[in-house]
Amino acid sequence: MITLAAAGPILLCVILMTVFSWPAKRAMPLSWLFAAILAASVWKMDIRKISSQTLLGFLSASEILMIIFGAIFLMNVLRQSGAMAAINRMFSHITLDARLQCVLVGFVFAGFIEGTAGFGTPAALAAPILIGLGFPPLAAATVCLIYNSWPVEPGPVGVPLLTASATVRDAVIARGGDPDQFTRVLTKWVVIPHCIGGTLIVFIGVMVLCKVFGKRHSFRDAWEVLPFCLFTGAVVSAIYLLMGFYAGPDLTSMIAFIGALPVLVFAVKKGIFVPKRVWTFDGYEEWGSQSWGTAGVRSKEADTRLGALKAWMPYVVIGILLVLTRVDAFGIKAVLNRDPMIWHVHDILGIEGVNWDFKFLYNPGLFPFIPVALLTVFFHGMHAKDAAIALKKTGKQILGAAIALLFGVAMVNLYRYTGTGAEDSMLYTLSGAMAALFSGAYFLAAPLIGVLGAFMSGSNTVSNTLFASIQFETASILGISQVLIVALQAMGGAIGNMICVHNIVAVCATTGTNGNEGRLIRTNIIPCLIYAMTVAALVGIFLKAGVNPMPELL
Repeated sequence: MITLAAAGPILLCVILMTVFSWPAKRAMPLSWLFAAILAASVWKMDIRKISSQTLLGFLSASEILMIIFGAIFLMNVLRQSGAMAAINRMFSHITLDARLQCVLVGFVFAGFIEGTAGFGTPAALAAPILIGLGFPPLAAATVCLIYNSWPVEPGPVGVPLLTASATVRDAVIARGGDPDQFTRVLTKWVVIPHCIGGTLIVFIGVMVLCKVFGKRHSFRDAWEVLPFCLFTGAVVSAIYLLMGFYAGPDLTSMIAFIGALPVLVFAVKKGIFVPKRVWTFDGYEEWGSQSWGTAGVRSKEADTRLGALKAWMPYVVIGILLVLTRVDAFGIKAVLNRDPMIWHVHDILGIEGVNWDFKFLYNPGLFPFIPVALLTVFFHGMHAKDAAIALKKTGKQILGAAIALLFGVAMVNLYRYTGTGAEDSMLYTLSGAMAALFSGAYFLAAPLIGVLGAFMSGSNTVSNTLFASIQFETASILGISQVLIVALQAMGGAIGNMICVHNIVAVCATTGTNGNEGRLIRTNIIPCLIYAMTVAALVGIFLKAGVNPMPELL
């Protein structure tokens, strides 16, 4: 009975969001309230402690929200200034082959956008570009969603992975581990299997494009670009692994994809790994039902005929600033991570040990995203009206995420700190039940839990917030590597983006394919499961071999 009670708030959240189609901003507060009632009545948690942990959750979530706000604000500024239209034009002169356009725009360019902004923007931005290049609207929406998976982890400025690490920070410390080391090791064990599964998904995206939306409905059309897909995966993986191992999560997705883009464009222009036959969607309007969607939908970016160099410059500046502030060798990182660059809030509501430390200039939302966005307004010669529109759009986009994250992190805090000790908490109770249920096959369940979290919340970050702690404790109970299981959670949350309702609704709205949401989920669920089981199998091999990157945690 107590296990059912511990599962109650999460089950309520899942039911509200999947059965009743409630958005996360409505479901999360109610689930938090249910958790608070259970914490007080069943686990006898003091009301003041419930309030302090809730407030601490709000403060912790605010750090993530600042990053999301800064990234989305910059994106909207670039859309209003005409920079995104300039970037769009660049892709129309590279190749006429739709399969190569699919990889370059839907995967590589969208991956870069995921690494800088995330929050549903990559598919919603890349799909209209593909439509402008002649893709059927639903085809553009489908492949952009499939590809919005690999770059989601570590993701925009590393937020999803850093959130997973921050969620289990106290558990790592309690077991005598170093949380900073956990973050570094977790990053490595996310990027290793993720780049292998991601390389596979590059080709699967083209297979879906050719089989479902091509004129001949044939996988044979996809096999012609297998060499280019493997080359793409290899180029991205080389940078991705290098960044993940030596630079940490903050820059990995952004640098890996933007670094690969010029290499791949050069390869296409020189005919390297490029099929001799050009494959297009010319005349697709006459093919029949495979062209679902409103033909002729185009990107609605403002177009001020901005030059390419000027359009890309804000991202160049952000990349330089992030490197300077994240790489130890420059010495700036150490300055930003010590007093007086830290705000301290101790003993929240008088509860000893409930503390919040905010490294405000180390938060990429406050620096460099927001300052660069504001400077871009002047650099691109924007009118005050356009800047105000960008700010207003950002506020609307972030509102739902803010509510969901605030109450999601607060609920996780209640799960972690109910009871008189760690083994009395709601979290430990639920983790013990999951360990007993899955036992030796838990590595297969772990990524699917991450997928579920992303599907129901629309966010890898929220998925990691909800489930990283549970995955960590379950691994502890089973006596297997917590790092590898949390890595599976993180990767599953990323993979779940291709079927999450939030992203599907966003991309349907921007491509004129409203009403096809169910069709998109049914099409993408197979690539989603293939990807999830691929990383599960890879990690399972390491687990069976006894690999444990941080054995001191057991």
